[in-house]
Amino acid sequence: MRRHPQIAGRVVSGLLAFLLVPAVALLASAQPAAAHGTLASSTPAAGATVREALTSVQLFFTEKTAPNAYFTVTAPGGTRVDNGWSYGEPKPLDQPVREYFLVNGQFEPREYTTGFPATVAVAHLPAKGEYSVSYLSVASDGDPVRGTLTFRYDGPVTAAPKGWSPPSTQPDPALLATAEQHGSSGQVSAVPTVAAETAVPPSAAAAAPTESTDESGPGAVAWVGLAVVAVAVAAAGSVVWRRRTTPTGRPAGRGRTAPATSGRRGAGTRPGTRTTGTKAAGSRTAAAKTGGGRAVGGRTDADRTAATTGNGTQTSDTRPPADPGASPDPDLASATPRSRLSNTGLALFVGALVLALLGGFGLARISGNEGPAANTARQPAGGPPASGPAVSATDGHQHPAGTGPHTHRGDSGTGETLATGTTVSAAGFTLQPLERTQPAGVRADYRFRIVGTDRQPATRFAVVHDKPLHLIVVGRDLTGYQHLHPTMAPDGTWSVPLTLARPGGYRVYADFSVTTANGSQQPLVLGVDHTVPGAHTPAALPPPQAQAAAGPYAVSMTGTPTVGVTAPIHFQINLADTATPAQLQRYLGAYGHLVVVREGDLGYVHVHPEPELVDGTVKFWLTTPSSGRYRAFFDFQVDGKVHTAEYTIDVP
Repeated sequence: MRRHPQIAGRVVSGLLAFLLVPAVALLASAQPAAAHGTLASSTPAAGATVREALTSVQLFFTEKTAPNAYFTVTAPGGTRVDNGWSYGEPKPLDQPVREYFLVNGQFEPREYTTGFPATVAVAHLPAKGEYSVSYLSVASDGDPVRGTLTFRYDGPVTAAPKGWSPPSTQPDPALLATAEQHGSSGQVSAVPTVAAETAVPPSAAAAAPTESTDESGPGAVAWVGLAVVAVAVAAAGSVVWRRRTTPTGRPAGRGRTAPATSGRRGAGTRPGTRTTGTKAAGSRTAAAKTGGGRAVGGRTDADRTAATTGNGTQTSDTRPPADPGASPDPDLASATPRSRLSNTGLALFVGALVLALLGGFGLARISGNEGPAANTARQPAGGPPASGPAVSATDGHQHPAGTGPHTHRGDSGTGETLATGTTVSAAGFTLQPLERTQPAGVRADYRFRIVGTDRQPATRFAVVHDKPLHLIVVGRDLTGYQHLHPTMAPDGTWSVPLTLARPGGYRVYADFSVTTANGSQQPLVLGVDHTVPGAHTPAALPPPQAQAAAGPYAVSMTGTPTVGVTAPIHFQINLADTATPAQLQRYLGAYGHLVVVREGDLGYVHVHPEPELVDGTVKFWLTTPSSGRYRAFFDFQVDGKVHTAEYTIDVP
């Protein structure tokens, strides 16, 4: 009887050939990632407490900073006290620094023992408290080098030089253009930098569910997909190989020995009967060696009826004799008599191995992109160096506690992540409103869904800042701000009562973290227009002022928002009539929340504060994405009531 071809093996072979071509192309296209010039150490050190007056801050990088690098030093009240910077003499580092380079698919460590200092002059020390140092440069490989660090000063107050005024300069436009060209998000580079003796290989670092910013190859999702395919193909190859090498009720073709061959173990048994070696009771596999080859056990119960002797020796079932007229399997025609592995099986095995290596390479890239958590020199835009790997368990954005704000991805194909909410769709999700208009002054339910690529409403959301979704509503003239928290029905429809007093156009932002199919969290801000019919006269924005009224409170804002550079912004809340500091309460898990909207395209910048008050103020880390005019909305809570202070910010 002629055997039917083994279709499963051929299907898998075809699938393997289909997958190997793009896999090889991906490897060939991956360019080595490198980073240089990261911050190695500083004086004062990050987190240190200084008790003697200082006149400068020194930052030591692993290579010389760019000539147009930008540095700021900010005092506790939010006032800049830096007074220019200069190069210093290179000197040996107290502790070597290791940077990882992705070369030909492998992370290779390089150690740096020399620090190249940038000395930032400090004009004076106006107060005790926390000082912030921010920097922006471009490394020789083109990557932006940016970050912040803080230290506490507990020494005597010093006076400002005569005639000196706080600087308000912005970074060189050429520096910004170069930095944005190579890494507009300002996120951690794909190449981590850690102290040499505490370095952890990237392959051992925990993979974070955030997107990679490495531009040298495919994204993390693609590599994870390849890893999954590798496992699947490896399993399929194993099954096919076993099917080729293990008899399943009849001889398998070439490469078999006769049922009874002189000199082999079990000779003398009747044709079709094979005797295995002794094995422990309960074992599911057994092997029988023959003179001309090796037979691997592992048949299923459907293929055998086992007979076990009292001493534990198991013999296989009696099989029908081989069909003398059966032709060899065409897939095995080229195999040698002693080979149990066909060409197809070999291709499957090698191909699965290649894909497994691709998957491992991808996982290494994911781990390497995040790098060791401790002592990372390149920090995400909008936060000081983390003190450790602690991550908020409920924060879908996965930022270390106390690192300040994080920006929301997915709004632009160009890599910009600092201003979001300008599109209705991002990262495969779409904000789908059920109503696009409502009458002025009428309370109505605003309903919407977050729809995935499968056109089904998403229903799995991570709780971030005490809520699974934050809805922000702002008029197109940057008035009428509301911060709402809708509820979701089982079918994925969100709803919230909404009242809009004035006719005109509004922008509705959904700020959330959706839980994807693989269990990771995708933070997004999606925006859509909403209209209130009627005659509309846009309101003119008030001029920039450092103080705003919010109910019975006077709220002062200090700090210098800076394009592309993380800058501290402080808010001090006092009772307006007595100037007594307000007794702030936590609102949505923090002492305050800040939403910044850019005039024109209504780009949304939602930053987060330090988890605790800093010198009696609510401190944010803000990175403005561009020059222009912004409207800032600061929410805080006192005595169970939420108040909002509003500001106009001009960024030159």
